[in-house]
Amino acid sequence: MLEILRKLGIEAINAGVCAGVDGWMRDDDGVPLPSINPANNETIATVIQATAGDYERAMNAAQAGFERWRVMPAPKRGDVIRDLGNALREYKEPLGELVTLENGKIRSEGLGEVQEMIDICDFAVGLSRQLYGLTMHSERPGHRMYEQWHPLGPIGIITAFNFPVAVWSWNAAIAAVCGDTMIWKPSPTTPLTAIAVQHICNRVMAKHGVDGVFNLVIGDNDEIGERLIGDERLPLISFTGSIRVGRQVAQAVAARLGRCILELGGNNGIIVSADADLELATRAIVFGAVGTAGQRCTTTRRLIVERSIVDELSERLARAYKSVTIGNPMRDGVLLGPMINGQAVDNMMSAIETAVADGGKVLTGGGKLPDIGDNFVEPTIIRMPAQTPLVCEETFAPVLYIMAYDTLDEAIALHNAVPQGLSSAMFTRDLLAAERFLSQAGSDCGIANINIGTSGAEIGGAFGGEKETGGGRESGSDAWKAYMRRQTNTINYSGELPLAQGVKFEV
Repeated sequence: MLEILRKLGIEAINAGVCAGVDGWMRDDDGVPLPSINPANNETIATVIQATAGDYERAMNAAQAGFERWRVMPAPKRGDVIRDLGNALREYKEPLGELVTLENGKIRSEGLGEVQEMIDICDFAVGLSRQLYGLTMHSERPGHRMYEQWHPLGPIGIITAFNFPVAVWSWNAAIAAVCGDTMIWKPSPTTPLTAIAVQHICNRVMAKHGVDGVFNLVIGDNDEIGERLIGDERLPLISFTGSIRVGRQVAQAVAARLGRCILELGGNNGIIVSADADLELATRAIVFGAVGTAGQRCTTTRRLIVERSIVDELSERLARAYKSVTIGNPMRDGVLLGPMINGQAVDNMMSAIETAVADGGKVLTGGGKLPDIGDNFVEPTIIRMPAQTPLVCEETFAPVLYIMAYDTLDEAIALHNAVPQGLSSAMFTRDLLAAERFLSQAGSDCGIANINIGTSGAEIGGAFGGEKETGGGRESGSDAWKAYMRRQTNTINYSGELPLAQGVKFEV
């Protein structure tokens, strides 16, 4: 741990609040928060959480920073984000290892998460010269109409434990080039990675002589989370987390007429047709269902397989699961690390019990692995006779439910018959079936893929889902518009004053 921090250039990590450049604050009234290594349940370090006073100081820094940051030309803001991406490149290995240490995902996934941050910084730099508006033709002679986009203001970013830094960067890099400042509340389960990223941000801000763009507040949901969500000084809240909490966030922000970006649960399904490449499908399904110990919002949770091949594919998957190496996520060759904590393990075991009671058959896995550690489990496959109420819920664990179908219409109906709508996929060689799955009458998810899995989205496309997933979009495409306000402008250069729609008003 100390070696990782040394590589990151961090000497002290006990303060949980940063406002401005190196404005680290530690309030003696702050409650200690231990960061736990899920691989061994040992305390890595303890952070002092923010108080209400700390939050106000951070909010003031974000507001003051916004006044200066919004008038900086967007390409100049892009220069700052370019250097942030370069700094992340420099610290990719230790930061990725810190993600693994605190979160439990395997080392290659930890490094991949930092690479995702680098990639979104690259994307945002290009975007800083492409914040385009439109020019429209006016119906009135001698008039010009156009629209432009302006910075929205300080924004709040609330992230979850499963992607402790990447999802912050999706918001932060884009919001920053748009001219917004921000306050980040990370998951209390993963505070150290947030502190490490903030140190990197501080160095980049100092290099460019800017202040208050990136601000961090670590605290519990009651003291800090609710304060941030209800703060009218934050016109936008980006929230990543559970559907249950997302509903509360949406209601609180809507009550003050603020905006939300919601990235909530996913109950992601894959349809596999009889003509599919089963070797390709098997590899994608195993990664999608087992990666990050099943704790991704895009994890593959439901497998809908044409009846004629369901037994064969089930056997292939069961064999593949037997080869998954489970253990210390820092070790080379390990594919499955621990779940985040004991509650997550208990939830998984409860779901398996319910599935069996509903007529499901465990094909492989289903147990705990106490010899490795308290939070280690066997990745599990369960053959289900039907899509039960349990299967319609999101089991946030490495549990894969397999069901059979007879017709493509039945498969699509089964796929869409859940309240979540994040990521989806179909494996087929049939062009017509693939196009049907991607059509208006096909997948109802925000992400729909052919011959790749549900997990591992690239930053170039807008990420997000429909229905109870929240409807938010982050990262690529035109997701940047959520962080700005649109303004329509009309300029009269005619010397006359004609009114729209032919209205006459003579005085």
